[in-house]
Amino acid sequence: MSGDRDALLRQGAEAMGLSLSDAQCASLQAYADLILKWNKVYNLTALRSPEQVLSHHLLDSLSVVGPLQRQCPGAARLLDVGSGAGLPGAVIAIMRPDLSVTCVDAVAKKAAFIRQVSAELNLPHLNGRHARVETMGGRFDVVCSRAFASLTDFVRGSAELIAPGGCWMAMKGKLPTDEIADLPSDVEVFHVEQLTVPGLDAERCIVWIRPISG
Repeated sequence: MSGDRDALLRQGAEAMGLSLSDAQCASLQAYADLILKWNKVYNLTALRSPEQVLSHHLLDSLSVVGPLQRQCPGAARLLDVGSGAGLPGAVIAIMRPDLSVTCVDAVAKKAAFIRQVSAELNLPHLNGRHARVETMGGRFDVVCSRAFASLTDFVRGSAELIAPGGCWMAMKGKLPTDEIADLPSDVEVFHVEQLTVPGLDAERCIVWIRPISG
């Protein structure tokens, strides 16, 4: 069964231009197993089957790895807001050991889960924080979210956390035209990237946003 899961994961990743190493594949599967294990006690995610976790969580999160590599090719600090079970932050940490990834969530058990993932999968650059994003300190080169809130709420709530030259990476479903139109005047959308996620019959996109300098 694990061989079938590995094949599906590798095939899905390859369809998005990603070639998984054996270590990355093993870590992603171990992460999926941890989600399913913790879900028996804590409500990390509504999805309960290995197949759904693969398509709706792993592959969906892997879809941003290529775009993130193009936008941020070197070492950087990334904050995943409202991370929940670590999506996409934990997946990014597995794929990008050069990034310092912090997953923040207002629910303590979800932040504790991220710390467990970091420890069990030997990801010292992955950190789980229990906090509201508005109360956090620090500066990050990329602040991301996966369907966390409206674009305006996301940007306003984390504006003080953007490092000079940094940007927001908002994962969305259908292109949020109305939300883009409602963004505050001190930020700009500099790119919208359409995504195709294998095994997921749904629209996906990334809205890239940055502060307007000056």
